[in-house]
Amino acid sequence: MKFEIYPIPAFKDNYIWAIIHAETKSVLIVDPGDATPVVNFIESRGLILTTILITHHHADHCGGVNVLREKYGSIIYAPQHKNIDDPDVIINTLTKIELPIFGEFEVINIPGHTVEHVAYYNKKQQILFCGDTLFSAGCGRVFEGTFEQMYHSLMLLKALPDNTKIYCAHEYTLANLLFAKAVEPNNNDVAQMILAVEKKHHENLPSLPSTLSLENKVNPFLRCEMPDVIIAAENHEKKLLKTPVEVFTTLRLWKNNF
Repeated sequence: MKFEIYPIPAFKDNYIWAIIHAETKSVLIVDPGDATPVVNFIESRGLILTTILITHHHADHCGGVNVLREKYGSIIYAPQHKNIDDPDVIINTLTKIELPIFGEFEVINIPGHTVEHVAYYNKKQQILFCGDTLFSAGCGRVFEGTFEQMYHSLMLLKALPDNTKIYCAHEYTLANLLFAKAVEPNNNDVAQMILAVEKKHHENLPSLPSTLSLENKVNPFLRCEMPDVIIAAENHEKKLLKTPVEVFTTLRLWKNNF
């Protein structure tokens, strides 16, 4: 079974992901923060919205759910949170979900950005929808969880197969790469990716999806055990850092003010 996956731009820099099953014209939507662009996408292509996946409770990820449910009657899969109204399937304690038409998705609990944040991973298609936890060349801010939680959540995602395609929720790639260059100025993979992303922006193309193999080369938050990254973090913090979590914490706080 092959899917077609499209980014639906929303707000300033969000992507709402649409997964289309071409034979049935069914569509699965991930993190619809705004209903209007989703409705326009569905209606312009004659699609049938069957399923919505939510990664976490921030409004730019779930704000359009009720409008879409009322209009299309789709099934909502989401973690339990007071900001997410009555999901049909609460996935907090589930390790996998079997979706009609779209198959099996593994549910990966990845707290840090928010406490209840999850990712959805389809092993057969090698696709990952990770919300605001792992970005291309970066990671999300730590709002509700701890830095240790966020680091371990990223390590869970890092453990997936290298050819996993990364579908995150924001077009932050170029800004993240400029920070990655500050951390590792001699990283040629970062330099080459900056050129590639700048070309895509010039052509009005999204930088996503990325791949885990590429992220392992350019993303400083996945490289906290690399000597150059450790040295950069220690130089910034002006002290020795004893663990990868300490390196990660320093990098994330550095990025907050970069």
